[in-house]
Amino acid sequence: MRHGVRLGLDPGDARIGVARSDPTGFLATPLETVKKGRGDLARLKEIVAEIAEESTMLEVVVGLPRSLKGGENPATAKVRDFAASLARRVAPVPVRLVDERLTTVSAEAMLRDRGRKGQDRRAVVDMAAAVVILQHALDSERASGVAPGEIVEVGH
Repeated sequence: MRHGVRLGLDPGDARIGVARSDPTGFLATPLETVKKGRGDLARLKEIVAEIAEESTMLEVVVGLPRSLKGGENPATAKVRDFAASLARRVAPVPVRLVDERLTTVSAEAMLRDRGRKGQDRRAVVDMAAAVVILQHALDSERASGVAPGEIVEVGH
């Protein structure tokens, strides 16, 4: 298992859920929710810089929405564009895209099971989905010994 903190992102239309791992890559925990739109990439760059100051910043893992059959769709294209913009901002920290099918559904169910209600749940579901995305990536790497997903090439 590679050593270093990973950041997990669940980019939605209104908010971006953010989670982080511990330096050993064992556990993902919620960090914050960033409002989507003006200033979102700048805030994510700040978070990466803050983590890099305190620890080894390994990579940013972005959830890539696919259809249930694994195909690409308009949401997939939007996230690919977002990840490319983010990769340019946070370079040389690499950005990876990982399959995130059903993570928001899983996060919603988990929060509902824990008694979170309506608006309260919506406020944290993006962070919870980011935790699910990142934890899945960590578990996948631990099981396979291979870094998860696909690297986002930084275009100039």
